[in-house]
Amino acid sequence: QVQPVESGGGLVQAGDSLRLSCVTSGRTFNTYAMAWFRQAPGKERDFVAAITWNGGRTSYTDSVRGRFSISRDKGKNTLYLQMNSLKPEDTAVYYCAATNLITQLQSVRSYEAWGQGTQVTVSS
Repeated sequence: QVQPVESGGGLVQAGDSLRLSCVTSGRTFNTYAMAWFRQAPGKERDFVAAITWNGGRTSYTDSVRGRFSISRDKGKNTLYLQMNSLKPEDTAVYYCAATNLITQLQSVRSYEAWGQGTQVTVSS
């Protein structure tokens, strides 16, 4: 079982950049895809971006496309989310997730392993 651990969150101003990292341990060779989700207070956990571990195929939600970039370093078992031109509406806890299944990348229910989350706060 893969165990993700996120880092890199913080408090920034609108227009700034942040890079989130997610280090995975465990049976990473079975991983099909990894993703970033986010959850704002009082709201559901929403899809942000995903990447297939071997093929590198990416998917983004419309609100971050062109501003955020997901990538992975297979040698380091690490997933990244580069976030540029941050907006106050990007404020949320960001979660890293992994799945061994060939599945719908944008669905919360597709992922079996989750990190504890890292807080991103963007002030206006």
